[in-house]
Amino acid sequence: MAIINEADVAAVVAKVVEEVQVTDIHTHLYPPGFGDMCLYGLDDLLTYHYLIAEFFRHTSMDYHAFFQLPKERQAELVYQTLFIERSPLSEAQQGIVTILKELGLTVDAGKELPALKEQIKAIPLTEYVDKVFAAAGVKEVVMTNDPLDGTERRWWEKVGNKDPRFKAALRLDPLLNDYEMYFGELNKMGYRVGRYLDNVTLGEIRRYLKEWAKKLAAVYMAVSLPPDFKVPEDSTRARILEGCVIPVCRELKIPLALMIGVKRRVNPHLDLAGDSLGKADIRSIEYLCRVYPENKFLVTMLSRENQHELAVTARKFRNLMVFGCWWFLNNPEIVREITAMRLDLLGLSFIPQHSDARVLEQLIYKWKHFRRIIAGHLTTRYRELLTKGWPVTEKDIEKDIKELLGNNFWNFVGGR
Repeated sequence: MAIINEADVAAVVAKVVEEVQVTDIHTHLYPPGFGDMCLYGLDDLLTYHYLIAEFFRHTSMDYHAFFQLPKERQAELVYQTLFIERSPLSEAQQGIVTILKELGLTVDAGKELPALKEQIKAIPLTEYVDKVFAAAGVKEVVMTNDPLDGTERRWWEKVGNKDPRFKAALRLDPLLNDYEMYFGELNKMGYRVGRYLDNVTLGEIRRYLKEWAKKLAAVYMAVSLPPDFKVPEDSTRARILEGCVIPVCRELKIPLALMIGVKRRVNPHLDLAGDSLGKADIRSIEYLCRVYPENKFLVTMLSRENQHELAVTARKFRNLMVFGCWWFLNNPEIVREITAMRLDLLGLSFIPQHSDARVLEQLIYKWKHFRRIIAGHLTTRYRELLTKGWPVTEKDIEKDIKELLGNNFWNFVGGR
């Protein structure tokens, strides 16, 4: 294949970035077969916690009164406040506008919400999922699956997942962060665990992890953790992590994903919108990677202040894969900064983004906005190579982009 001229690099990169189908390695989505757990449509989009938090910046409405309203009425208030009374300029607001545009939904002069909702409702759900995946350029997504949630567990036991585009990840948050609250649920499921972590209980927790990881066909286990997460230490969380999770992941040959830095319910009146973030201690990641070299760790951190240290740590441990710009970091200027830094320090050996989507259509704006950023960075890098006399072909570019947006993940988890 011919070497690309410097003048043509931007067009070639943009074309390849647009055409490559993405593996979205971390979402909170569910397949259509999971009933009401599959969130989609404008009511779910407008009542997502990103926009709820922004809505309360512009109103004196009582928190409790708002959350007592039906979802449809909440969506109307958010839309009126954030899209009609003022221009939608924030990233979360722009995301809604991008979704409407990419789905070809007509916004009339009055920007009427009911008309937009009807355009979505007219499409059968299975067809709509296909349409959203195509618009987002997403081949497959990894879910976040919690068998300790009785509602979700019933779906797995009743119908299971019939859509191969939706891969599973076994969520550990209740087990690691709230064991005392959830050990009774494990008992209901037939696992003979107690409040205290004796050898029998630890063995039963390991049995739970193995059985449900296999039942879900989980590609990894995952947990979101507070900024003060620490190992080693004498705590319930650390004992379950090192005594159960680490050995089972090693036995099953699947990674553990650590998402570190979330401070829950800083403002409890805001419900899910009330979470915040804090800087974490990178030494816990160093410890895990060093002490458990046969385990693999997918890691993302929520604080901007942690990003440089995390990237440097990944240079030291090949069993550490840095991924995504999570949650509050998923804003274009911060994504640009973090992605450029990772390219500088790690080359192509990281996973640059995931959507964290909880509502189906969020796939569209998260990936549309990110593709523009990664294309800009890669165009600059390839131009620099050409000016230094290093030949670059379209095949090189396609291989690199496929690596970043899918193959790095699958090669790391060993799933293909």
